[in-house]
Amino acid sequence: MWQVEDMIRAAQFDEGRLFSVVLASDQPEEVKKEWCQWYSDLIAMMTTEGVREKGHLQINNNILILLEDLHTRLMASSKCPEYHEAYYRVLPVIVEFRQKGGQASKNELENCFDLLYGVWMLRLRRAEVSAGTADAAAQVSSFLARLAELYGKDRAGQLVLNDED
Repeated sequence: MWQVEDMIRAAQFDEGRLFSVVLASDQPEEVKKEWCQWYSDLIAMMTTEGVREKGHLQINNNILILLEDLHTRLMASSKCPEYHEAYYRVLPVIVEFRQKGGQASKNELENCFDLLYGVWMLRLRRAEVSAGTADAAAQVSSFLARLAELYGKDRAGQLVLNDED
């Protein structure tokens, strides 16, 4: 979604300009209409929420809040030692990123997403990504993949974290 927010900003909130970039000419009209409505709604939300220049929509922030809550519960539980291991493996990467990028005011999971998005943007620009940065991104990606898997299980009611059960 951060990419979508940035695409809307790059199109300067001009729906015609945005639609010419994101809609394929061979899509059925019904699909085009749905996508146009979705992007129009996002443009309206970004304007209403005051994130035209920077920042993220509240719906995106809400997902980060849910993920942070799950992360906290996972770290407090003894039922997911593999998650603890994954977190402690990636923690030095997060700490280094926070120090280098002045990201200490954000939570660690948002730091992870910022790192991955930054690497993705570098690759889009065909800029060089150092081996260390690529390795850091791979570690963060693996960690977030594990968190996403557990998030899915939690949302489906299949994750039991209470140590008394």
